[in-house]
Amino acid sequence: MTERREKMKARLPRGFVDRTPADLRATARMTETIREVYERYGFEPVETPLVEYTDALGKFLPDQDRPNEGVFSFQDDDEQWLSLRYDLTAPLARYVAENWERLPKPYRSYRAGWVFRNEKPGPGRFRQFMQFDADTVGTPGVAADAEMAMMMADVMEALGIKRGDYVIRVNNRKVLDGVLEAIRLGGEENAPRRLTVLRAMDKLDKFGPLGVRELLGEGRRDESGDFTKGAQLTPSANNAVVSSITLFKPWFFESEQRLKRAHRFFYKGWRKPFSVDVYRKYLLEILNAEQLPSIAEEGLRELEAIRKMVRDAGYGTDRIRIDPSVVRGLEYYTGPVYEAELTFPVTNEDGEIVRFGSVGGGGRYDGLVSRFRGEPVPATGFSIGVSRLMTALKNLGKLTDSDSVGPVVVLAMDKDTESLGRTQRMATALRDAGIKAEMYLGGAGMKAQMKYADRRNAPCVVIQGADERAAGTVQVKNLIEGKRLSENITDNTEWRESRPAQETVPEAEMVATVRRVLGAQKADRERGAR
Repeated sequence: MTERREKMKARLPRGFVDRTPADLRATARMTETIREVYERYGFEPVETPLVEYTDALGKFLPDQDRPNEGVFSFQDDDEQWLSLRYDLTAPLARYVAENWERLPKPYRSYRAGWVFRNEKPGPGRFRQFMQFDADTVGTPGVAADAEMAMMMADVMEALGIKRGDYVIRVNNRKVLDGVLEAIRLGGEENAPRRLTVLRAMDKLDKFGPLGVRELLGEGRRDESGDFTKGAQLTPSANNAVVSSITLFKPWFFESEQRLKRAHRFFYKGWRKPFSVDVYRKYLLEILNAEQLPSIAEEGLRELEAIRKMVRDAGYGTDRIRIDPSVVRGLEYYTGPVYEAELTFPVTNEDGEIVRFGSVGGGGRYDGLVSRFRGEPVPATGFSIGVSRLMTALKNLGKLTDSDSVGPVVVLAMDKDTESLGRTQRMATALRDAGIKAEMYLGGAGMKAQMKYADRRNAPCVVIQGADERAAGTVQVKNLIEGKRLSENITDNTEWRESRPAQETVPEAEMVATVRRVLGAQKADRERGAR
């Protein structure tokens, strides 16, 4: 008796997703639009490998909750540790440092690719995702940061996201560093704790002020029961930190008293243009100080410079806005930081109406290239989350399946070599005319072939049986029109007599007929989109 072999179970690893043809086509269209904007600004492409030496990547991840600190790592045959890249910025820093002498300075580049995070997967949180970055290396002034914000605004509008549905929010890590210095978290000895605080602050949009307070205090337990140890701040320091990042978000305030206090300083100013003076006055009160640390004042001056540059270039507060709640969780940011936020409402998994949120972010990272060069190398950049942005565009109806039409299928009515050769010639004639086409290569009959064409989303099929071959004709069946007409036909006799959306034409007119059918279908789709 033959032993029965157990089947292997097909399993997709947790935190990873398979991508369909429609997903791939939509991503290609979207990234091509982004690429066009980047190149209009003078950025050029570069590509780095998925794998880097682990020490070159550095330990900058915002969530180091895995044994190997958030990255997928392995050793090669000479016992060197290698890791899959967790973003596109650290590899760029290595590339620039390694090719410093031959690159133009400033160096302006863009790149798209997959990144990997060995983190706990969850809803909307994946271990593999695509980013599309642009960076300027070698420019110390904030003009480069202002340009990044303007370019991101242009990207949003190029993708069809109208004003009012997005905003580019800008802040400065130097201001946040000043707040932390004021609550006695300055200096190298407090660097680990300071990073814990910054990462907690970056969770404002995700957990709200109460969740941030927990992370700044004893810690927070999530819905799964996992506990994240907090920064152990005193209540007064905790209040100061939370207040510093909720200044422009009065809907986050936990009490009416705090909301009125914010409005007193702000004059409901979260709807008005940013004022460095108002920001400074508010920080002084929440810190109970007469003056801010010098690093915070430097950050405020840089924000004012960015504000003036983007306004002078014609970008109003409906497109680019200073927002103290922007923190960014990565450790390597040293100055201005920014996020692209989509503000239109969507329905979440619980059926609640929420704002879509961030689809990209970045900032100044003056220390990354310097790690390799041993000298100051200023740099700034922006990273777009491709998958998240694609989801947003689908919600807005900006990414449709109109381009996901399958190929014309030429049915194989006879399986002898001569007949298959004729069928292949018809498919070739369609392809030579620039039409997507394939010959059916399976062994099934006509009914199964038609079902195959439906599953391929074929716009039409070409049929040549023995009778058509003898007459020198082909049948062209419009599957889209056929489905529409058949919805109104209930009698089988009527169906056979009407033969909807099917026509017989001379074989020499096959290409022209198929082109006419495809053109009519495209016009219908475009009318429907409008």
